[in-house]
Order: sequence, then C-alpha cells, then structure tokens
Amino acid sequence: MNYKEKSAEWLAKLPKDDPLYIELDEIVKKSETDPNAEADIEDRFYKELSFGTAGLRGKIGVGTNRMNFYTVGRATQGIADYIKGFGQDAMDKGVVIAHDPRHFSKEFSKYTASILAANGIKTYVFPDLRPTPELAFLVRRLGTISGINITASHNPREYNGYKAYWDDGCQVGQEIADGMTECILKVDYFNGVKKTDFDEAVKSGLITVLGPEYDREYLDKIESLSIHGGDEIDLSIPLVYTPLNGAGSIPFTQMLKDRGFTNWHIVEEQKDPDPDFTTVGYPNPEAPAAFKMSEELGKKVGAELLMATDPDSDRFAIEILTDSGEYVPLNGNQTGYLLVNYILEGHKSAGTLPDNGAMVKSIVTSTMTTKMAESYGVEMFESLTGFKNICGRIPFLEENKFQYLFGYEESVGYAACIDIRDKDGISAGMLVAEAAAYYRKQGKTLWQVLTQLYEKYGFYDEYEPNMVLEGIEGAERIGRMMDYIRSNPPKEIAGREVVNIIDYLNGSEDIEHPENKIPGTNALRYFLKENDENLKESDTWFSIRPSGTEPKIKFYFYTKQTSREKALEANKEISKAVMDIINAVE
Repeated sequence: MNYKEKSAEWLAKLPKDDPLYIELDEIVKKSETDPNAEADIEDRFYKELSFGTAGLRGKIGVGTNRMNFYTVGRATQGIADYIKGFGQDAMDKGVVIAHDPRHFSKEFSKYTASILAANGIKTYVFPDLRPTPELAFLVRRLGTISGINITASHNPREYNGYKAYWDDGCQVGQEIADGMTECILKVDYFNGVKKTDFDEAVKSGLITVLGPEYDREYLDKIESLSIHGGDEIDLSIPLVYTPLNGAGSIPFTQMLKDRGFTNWHIVEEQKDPDPDFTTVGYPNPEAPAAFKMSEELGKKVGAELLMATDPDSDRFAIEILTDSGEYVPLNGNQTGYLLVNYILEGHKSAGTLPDNGAMVKSIVTSTMTTKMAESYGVEMFESLTGFKNICGRIPFLEENKFQYLFGYEESVGYAACIDIRDKDGISAGMLVAEAAAYYRKQGKTLWQVLTQLYEKYGFYDEYEPNMVLEGIEGAERIGRMMDYIRSNPPKEIAGREVVNIIDYLNGSEDIEHPENKIPGTNALRYFLKENDENLKESDTWFSIRPSGTEPKIKFYFYTKQTSREKALEANKEISKAVMDIINAVE
C-alpha cells in the first residue's frame, strides 16, 4: 500500500474517540487545501517506523512512521512472539521495563508490560522513571531474557523511542533484531496484539513492581568503581550538576552524597522531570546551550566542574574551569581523555592495573586514547558505534583473557563497569567528580590535566559537525552523499594525500587487532598524510556516516599537530574541503 492507502486504512480502523483518529482526521481534511498537510500525511505513512539494533525512534503522533500505542503495541507483540519461540524458560525469565520522563513514556511502558503479561511472559517494571543504565544492569542482575526501555534519549521533546535489550545486558545485536523484526512484521496493528489489564497482571504476579533495593544495588555497583577516596580526594570541591529535567536527578545526587561530596549544587529549574524540557529546549548535554543555567549557577557558587546527564541519564558531558576563569565545554573525546587517563593512572598508582587490561572505543573516536592506553601496556580495541557494539566486545575480551577496564565513544557515552553494559552517565559522573577532587588535592584542575595530556601525547584536535536533513527528501539526499563520496574517493584533501580508505559497508578488521572482526555498517574512514617534517607520525583522519537514530549525516575530523593552534587550523582546512565536496551533492 502507498501512504494514501495506509492513512485511509488507519482512518477507517481507528476508534472515532481515539485521539489519534481525531489527529489524523484533522490532517486529512486540511490536506484538501494545504499541500503541507499532504506532505505531513506522506511523512507519517510512507514507511513503517523501522525496528533495528537501535529499536524504535520517532516523533509522537498518528502514523506507521510515528511513536504511538499501535506502533508500540505491534513491536511489543512481535518481541513477545520472538521470546515465546525460545520456550517456557525464556518466558519465565521475563522482561524488565523502564522509561524516561517524555510524553507517553510511562503510558507506553505500562502498555508494553500489559502486552507481555497477556502473552504469559513474566515482567518487571519500575514504579517511576529510571536511568537507562539501571535497566541494563538489572537485565543481568535479574537474569531476564530481555529488557525494554521507553526513551528517546537526547532527542527533542517531540520524539519518543523504544530500546530493546537481550540477556547479555546489551542492546540487541543484528541477529536478534532481525529475528524480532521478522516477528513484528507478522503482527497486525489493529487486531494482532494481545492485551490485559495492568493492575490485574500485578495482582496475579505476572507483573512485578521493583522496590528501592534494586536502586541501591545499582548505586552500590557504580560506587564500587571508585579508585581514590578518603584523604586522597578533596570532597569540598565545588560542583554543579543538572539532570536536564530527566531521570538522573535522584540517583546522581544520591551518588554524590554517598561519596561524601559536601559542596555540590543542582540546577533547581532542571531538577524535576519535564517532558517539554522547557528550560533547555534540546536536552542534549553535547550541546553547549544545555549548560546555560549550569554556567549561571557555577559562577555564583564558584564551581570548578559543571556536569550534565541527558533525559535517560546514559549520556554525560562536562564543562570545566580554565585558568582564565571561564567555563569551556569538553567534547566527548576530551572527556574520554580525562577518564582514560584517570583510570589508567589511578590503577597504576594503586597497584591494580592488570597485565592484560583492555579498553574499547568506537571507530569514529579519537586515536589519542589508543596512544594513552599503549603507554600503560593496555590494549585499545575498536568497535562500531553504539554500546551494543562497544560492550558487545566484552565476551570476546573475556574469551581472549583480557580484563575490561573501560569503553567509550565520542558522543559523550562512557561504560566503566563490566556489569552495566551500556553507556552510563551516573558512573561517568562519579569518576569525573572523583578525578576532579583527586587532582584538586594535588593542586591541579581538570583543565591543567587536559593541557598536560596534549603536551604528553600530542596536540590533537577533534571536530564533529553534522547535517540535519529531515523527511523523505533528507534521507534520500544523505544516501546520495554517501553514494557519491564512496564512488568518487578523493586522492587528496586540503593538500594532504589520502593514504588509506576503510569502507565498513561489508565489515572490516580492527587496524591494531585483526582478530577483532568489525561487522558491516554504512561508514567511511579516510587517513591522510601530514607534510610537517616535525611530526614523528601522521595521525590525521576523518570519517563520514549517517546517524542510525536521527535524520543526520555525521562527520568526524581528527588531527595531531605540533601545537594546539596548528591542530585547530588543520581541522578547519580539512573539514572545509570535505564539506565542500558533500554540499555539492544535491
């Protein structure tokens, strides 16, 4: 069926008192005179909201390409059918469900639980919103077959999403996602979903509401990651934290209390859940604008460190105080430098650095930390983006007798705990706050530590722009961009020879570790030769890939030079040359 036929089917089958019917009826009537309304209908129905390794993600509203009770119900019934295919043992292991503060998140989570219960699958739910990493932790802790989180992470307020996990505590990989998708596609939106009453399922024991003891276990696990404490750290360091109106408020502040920090402050306007994110707009801690209120509070209280988590508390970002007294935002790579250094340096000084230590970063994350890890005798492995891939390398590491120490990627995601197999803003926050307090005791700031790292390992620069191209036309243009640069590989960029290209479309090998096979993905990576004789080795490269969860094409530019100023200038030249090529593709 085309989009018109699909919209007509939904209009015919939706109950007349359903808000989605009213929404669609108004748009259809408006489309008779307004071409924009017709385009809106097409965008809502030209495809189904696809289920993949990132689960579902889309705007809330009526349509097959939207998040609503019908798309959520269909996905859940498909997953229930997939689980039932593994037998009664899998059904008894059950599914744990969490949600973030967004519009309909709680309603979608209860509906999801009701569908699973109707299918005879044991289900665990939280009494209210919880961080994504706590869900990932409890999949393994409770021994469930799967986990589901209703969240759109850091997307704008119009969005919601649906993340699926498997029994290893990671988001589902491709094989499982494909199996779930096959089951989902067999379910009819309107007649194929089994449902039961949520409260009745709780009474019968098919749905269990989790108690606060599980929150405590999650925090205990995080706090066990501590490297330094007591007199080694200055617990009076002034800190500011904002949960950006998300799920982090209670667990993050409880963690600070547990660790004994005495001078922390929370942004009151952003403390409580707000599905409209009124005070921040776009609730992505990667965006410096998200720190506006934190900076204002930080200046009042003299904070050395500003910290933020996104709405589901898996992403974590910081701003630090420079020697000149100004706050500067760090990108995910730079925060990664600080964390990798603190973990390696800390374990070495404590005598707990293993001989077989390993870390994991994504293929689009800076190679500076590879050099850092090597200097401590630790192996740095690469994976595809996303923590289903980063934490998904843990079984490989264990099989090969490595001890996992840390995993991260440039998009402000960090996984420090082997038992929490997803990015975790709470544990990252604890380690960064601890590091700041540790260095303060030594008379240093995080800014000074970062500067010293550049001086020790090389002057790197990291630049990660992206282009937002929404709708059908945007998706098609992104496809043309990737096709063009793949078919017309540049021989030089900004006067630098292209010496190697990795096309990950059909999979690849980790450059440093050939045994670490990297699955296929739509990404390209270009390595350039620097002409500066003062550089001992070239470490300049860039990567291009479409986002898997947002209507974006992403770019990653990295370079190492003999000074920070030269690094900034080099990336400016290289990025301009690449963007000129891309922008020419209509």
